[in-house]
Amino acid sequence: MARFLRSVIQGTTYTRLLHLWVPMLIVSLWMFIMPTRPWVPALFLIPLGLIPAVRLGEGVQARLLLTPGEEEESGISVGSAATWPDRFRTVLWLEVRMALGALALAATTWLPILAHDLTRVASGHTARDNPVLRDVQPHWAYALLVPVTLVLAFAAVVGLGELITAVARSLLGPSAAERLAALEERTEQLLERSRIARELHDSIGHALTVAVVQAGAARAAGDPAFTDRALAAIEDTGRAALEDLERVLGVLREADRPVQGRPTLTEADRLLESARNSGAKVDAELSGPLETVPGPISREGYRILQESLTNVLRHAGGVPVRVRIAVADGGLDLEVRNPLTAEIPGPGRGSGLRGIRERAALLGGRALTGPDQGDWQVRVELPLS
Repeated sequence: MARFLRSVIQGTTYTRLLHLWVPMLIVSLWMFIMPTRPWVPALFLIPLGLIPAVRLGEGVQARLLLTPGEEEESGISVGSAATWPDRFRTVLWLEVRMALGALALAATTWLPILAHDLTRVASGHTARDNPVLRDVQPHWAYALLVPVTLVLAFAAVVGLGELITAVARSLLGPSAAERLAALEERTEQLLERSRIARELHDSIGHALTVAVVQAGAARAAGDPAFTDRALAAIEDTGRAALEDLERVLGVLREADRPVQGRPTLTEADRLLESARNSGAKVDAELSGPLETVPGPISREGYRILQESLTNVLRHAGGVPVRVRIAVADGGLDLEVRNPLTAEIPGPGRGSGLRGIRERAALLGGRALTGPDQGDWQVRVELPLS
């Protein structure tokens, strides 16, 4: 009962009633033209529903009037019919909507009229024009039936509104193809978010790690010349991180923005120099035509190298590091090795290695991380095609 009373005062109840009344306007106009054939409008709905754009219009109208404020959560699709089953569902929807509209019109017209005539009969008058009350005698007891008819009218409005909404979700809801397309779009969004998270983790994490290591080393060294070099390295790393951040934010602002501006392995020297300036003794060996590596693989390879060097600086400090990047036999091999030491505590433990493995897997390659012959090894093998 409480739910019914809440429905009576909710605006959605009356927008749904308006939705039911709309097709009755067309029927009413037709009844002035040819009242002997009231079924013609229902027949006209069949070819109308086969027009693809009609489903779009019905979906927009249903969302606006049947589920106001719910939008994407309404369960009602907003799109043209792409398949014949969708068109047939639209035809069925139009027919059901007209039938329920006729019931709503009857309930909201004749039940209030009946309540009025019952009031007249209860007050001593007759209701000769009402076929239900034509032969009854005036009596005050008929006044007791007036609230019943009004409650029935409101119940019809609420019930038919709920029914038409359920039918709309069933017949105008997304088809299997639309659900699959929505799932694919959602998957793409999640992948893009994951990629952006990795971008931020790698670029900003690398810059902060370099800055912390350089600042700590400069303070411990007490050498003005070393301090100047450390500050210069922090400045260069910070500028590079700001450029990376701007690129990532550009992706967030513009969904169609190309990713060609992201750094590739041809810029690996910048990472190696940054690691050297942070105290690591980097021995690098780059072989093969790095410029021929496809863009996506080269960009992800750069991030893998960046994260590997960041992990060395964060967890091992200024230790000897051997970097090998080779392009040969249709593949890219990237290896970073450093001596195992007591781990230096730092934030983000484990997330970097997980990101490296995820990047390699997305490109169809593999990543090996862990101890190897007294060293810590990160080795990534990526196919070039």
